[in-house]
Amino acid sequence: MFFSFCYRILPNTSMNPYQKKRRWKFFLLIFAILIGIASVFYTDSFVKKMEREEADQFHLWVRIQERAMFLYDNDDYRDVVETVRTNTKTPVIMTDSTGMISSFFGLDSTKTNYPDSDPKLTYDSLYFVRQLRQMKAQHPPDEMNFLGKKFKAYYRDSFILTQLRYFPYIQMGVIFLFLLTAYAAFSSARRDEQDHVWVGLAKETAHQLGTPISSLMAWVELMKSKFDAEDDPLIAEMENDIKRLEIITDRFSKIGSKPILEDHTVYIVISDFIRYFKVRTSDKVKFSITGDEQVRAMLNVPLFDWVIENLLKNAANAIENEGSISINIIENLAKEQVFIDVTDTGKGIPRSKFDAVFQPGYTTRKRGWGLGLSLTKRIVENYHSGEIFVKDSEQGKGTTFRIILKSSLRYEPTTA
Repeated sequence: MFFSFCYRILPNTSMNPYQKKRRWKFFLLIFAILIGIASVFYTDSFVKKMEREEADQFHLWVRIQERAMFLYDNDDYRDVVETVRTNTKTPVIMTDSTGMISSFFGLDSTKTNYPDSDPKLTYDSLYFVRQLRQMKAQHPPDEMNFLGKKFKAYYRDSFILTQLRYFPYIQMGVIFLFLLTAYAAFSSARRDEQDHVWVGLAKETAHQLGTPISSLMAWVELMKSKFDAEDDPLIAEMENDIKRLEIITDRFSKIGSKPILEDHTVYIVISDFIRYFKVRTSDKVKFSITGDEQVRAMLNVPLFDWVIENLLKNAANAIENEGSISINIIENLAKEQVFIDVTDTGKGIPRSKFDAVFQPGYTTRKRGWGLGLSLTKRIVENYHSGEIFVKDSEQGKGTTFRIILKSSLRYEPTTA
């Protein structure tokens, strides 16, 4: 499982895995939209067919109403006429020449009967007004002559037709909610699975590194005593690198656990790391740190060093020849926040990639894994309750990353 995951995030593939995932999501979205459009069009054609049938039935009902008196005289048609008149499913209201309601069919019987006919029923005059207004808005009237008088007949869509008109939208909403729930569940399960893999790999790596680091420490002590090299600068740098390996091992052993945050001076923490880092970087890259030297924040130093290390490594790799990397620390007193701006004079980042650089697998280097900034974002946001983003970048001139941390007074611990 781990090797298949590594294969998916390797930068040597023809396309970034997150770009592939977005492409598949795009295709699935288009497919879902096409299905929805097809469903809407099919239902709409069916609804229009029912509308025509209801209109034809209404016109037939009007014509029968006009001839009702004559057809009633014929015993062969009397039952047919009565059935057509009283069993229409389409609500109908007839008005006389003055606009007054003269008769109706197919309306709610609980609101159209007089109390005298049934004490449990009530006559709602406003109900007729609303129904007539709705009928006038839906369809034009059909004029008819009855016993020498002119009437207008109005009708509205049946309840079944109304339901069919809204059915595809309700169906699409239910399907969308189901897909959204399923996607969230599968994504969460997949993230948990990947997290377990990475946590296990990290702890196993830390365990495997423990033995050779202990051996290196012993060898250094042996060299110092054998060659009387207590003050040798090369031995001192070797000790620094071994200590660095110990810190890295400690980082990996703590992955998956809630880190302990302590109150630290941001300027001192960053300065200490730059002092270690710059002697292991090209002399053509100049480092500087400016800003408020008294700003304090809640930090886990080993993890926060990892953040600064990833940013400085990316900045150094972006500088092709000579350049500089500067770190500026600012305190926002109004919001009780600490701003840390890391600026380089490298090749820059396209604006369209500002968010993509934090995705696992994204890298511009041939041998890069594309995990550094992804881990950096997780450490800052999940473990330090902060933010990190590309503040500004211009191709050919450089990039500025901004880290936002809560000051010690504002910090409130959260569960990562």
